Amino acid sequence: MLAAPNLFAHRPDRSVRPKAAPFLPMSRAEMDRLGWDQCDVIVVTGDAYIDHPSFGMAIIGRLLESQGLRVGIIAQPDWSSAEPFKILGKPRLFWGVTGGNMDSMVNHYTADRRLRHNDSYTPNDEGGKRPDRAVIVYSQRCREAFKDVPIVLGGIEASLRRIAQYDHWSEKIRRSVLVDSKADMLVYGNAERAIIEIAQRALKGESPKAMTDIRGTAIMRSSVPDGWTVVDSSSIDDPSAPVSPRAAGADRMVVRLPSFEQVTADKVLYAHASRVLHQESNPGNARALVQRHGDRDVWLNPPPIPLETNEMDGVYDLPYARAPHPSYGDARIPAWEMIRFSVNIMRGCFGGCSFCSITEHEGRIIQSRSEGSILREIEQIRDKTKGFTGVISDMGGPTANMYRLACKDKETESVCRRPSCVFPDICKNLNTDHSSLVQLYRKARAVPGVKKIHIASGLRYDLAVRNPEYVKELVTHHVGGYLKIAPEHTEPGPLAKMMKPGMGAYDEFKRMFDKAAKEAGKKLYLIPYFIAAHPGTTDEDMMNLALWLKRNGFKADQVQTFLPSPMSLATAMYHSERNPLRPVRRVGSEMVSSAKGLKQRRLHKAFLRYHDPENWPILREALKRMGREDLIGPGEEQLIPAWQPVGATATPREKGPKGKVFLTQQAGQGRRVVPPVGKAPGPKPAGAGGKPSGMKPRQTNLKGR
Repeated sequence: MLAAPNLFAHRPDRSVRPKAAPFLPMSRAEMDRLGWDQCDVIVVTGDAYIDHPSFGMAIIGRLLESQGLRVGIIAQPDWSSAEPFKILGKPRLFWGVTGGNMDSMVNHYTADRRLRHNDSYTPNDEGGKRPDRAVIVYSQRCREAFKDVPIVLGGIEASLRRIAQYDHWSEKIRRSVLVDSKADMLVYGNAERAIIEIAQRALKGESPKAMTDIRGTAIMRSSVPDGWTVVDSSSIDDPSAPVSPRAAGADRMVVRLPSFEQVTADKVLYAHASRVLHQESNPGNARALVQRHGDRDVWLNPPPIPLETNEMDGVYDLPYARAPHPSYGDARIPAWEMIRFSVNIMRGCFGGCSFCSITEHEGRIIQSRSEGSILREIEQIRDKTKGFTGVISDMGGPTANMYRLACKDKETESVCRRPSCVFPDICKNLNTDHSSLVQLYRKARAVPGVKKIHIASGLRYDLAVRNPEYVKELVTHHVGGYLKIAPEHTEPGPLAKMMKPGMGAYDEFKRMFDKAAKEAGKKLYLIPYFIAAHPGTTDEDMMNLALWLKRNGFKADQVQTFLPSPMSLATAMYHSERNPLRPVRRVGSEMVSSAKGLKQRRLHKAFLRYHDPENWPILREALKRMGREDLIGPGEEQLIPAWQPVGATATPREKGPKGKVFLTQQAGQGRRVVPPVGKAPGPKPAGAGGKPSGMKPRQTNLKGR
């Protein structure tokens, strides 16, 4: 793997570095109390300002502060004019603009494009405090406020919209957000290395627009500069001879993607561009990418070099206040409530699930903190976080159990172009030993004042089954009433498009889970998540999933319908009806069908909620059309009854014959399945009741699920 200078190599001498601010200032009065006449950098964010390492504005702000810079925060400003953007005055170096920890369109709208009326990242869960396409709007207002100050974009919204992308809400291809925002630079992925280099070079008088060689950034160019070899991948009809990314001179190669105009007009080229982008995602061998937009190029430098353990520790050891800004008073901020007693132990995910943005954003190389850093944070939570009762709500990250897992050979890792290390099978070069994680759990439980540590992050059960000791440790000490995992589907077709393991791994994990629970003398339940209407899913697939749920006694509480998020491989399938997991051709490409119409998407969701009487009419109609009337009736082997309750509604206590309860538990957040009918749900699980849908306790702001 390529080397990079230590993240804190530029840290100034402590004697000249300003004292850390209690909170990064959000007002002129706070600047005055700190003795500041001007901010060097002002970060504009779509989230409430919470000074905690699960929020990107805090990481970037504190990291720049460690470099001796004065950083201000403008959180959720009124965007109707430029005046709120002048509250801290003119930034000396640049603006940092981010939509927040979620893409603003995902934050605002459901998968069926219905407006959400709440926002977990806003005080009192209030909706409407950020604009649609926040990165673009904020950039416009920053430019109006101080037109000569450079603008640097970051966060997940910028990261996932760095090239031309299909936009589910407008149902069209949108240009790179760098083009639409007219910003000077875009930072994608984990942005610590990039933001420090940008700041250091800006201090020397260099404009971000002129910083053309920083990894993990995108800039605009009029043409490819001299001295670069162009690998033309703008066409699939007459492809250029393949050029190895490890060939001599690869560091001066740039791959030309089909242009914005081409992918807008041609869905096949869109799928091809998506495949090429994801192939060029390994920092060890990725080449620069370029995509024409009109008469200019969007130039993407290769991804950032992952942080080493000591650098991760340095980031998490920065002097965070570990609380929301005092200006919010006693307001309830759901995102803060979810993560305030949780600890992020690692970054990245090598699962490569096609519908997920974690790998595209954080990369597939795991970056882990040291035990010492993690244990120090637990002690800080114990000593400083208001309301701590001795329970750590989660100790994980993008996944629960990839801590310190990596390729066995760095050279192999540096040349690998696989999109996933665990699909279709777990790679033979992947170290799957969970002993470091087991040891961490034991040390964390031993911290004085800690009564319980729950594990609420997503568990890769296909990895866990290779480690019986880990499963026993998890079940015995870290599971409350039930453990949530995500098979996502039961059928081979959808699972292949998702890049998820087959149900055999689920069955094996359930056997191990039940055995460990029995040995521990605990009554626990394994709760699976599923997705409706994912590309590659047929009506028959959803019917078979519903039958599996009924056979196993599960009743879906609130379910997830596939949302085509920007730039994901599954979104490319949805839009193009081709499979970019395989080579894309004009003739011979694998075609992928998707549930696009509202009626079919609702049907797929109805299959997951087969027990809800409001869904029975649409299910009866579908089953008759599918020739499966044998599934309509009162039998245990049948899916839905032939009768319909008068005035049936989807309320939590709707009853049928003999008082049978259809919904046994009030709907919660995300994709949940209640325990089998007739069984008590048990104690409140880890992370239950406060986790906003689609959220994970990760840093996804300017620093770059």
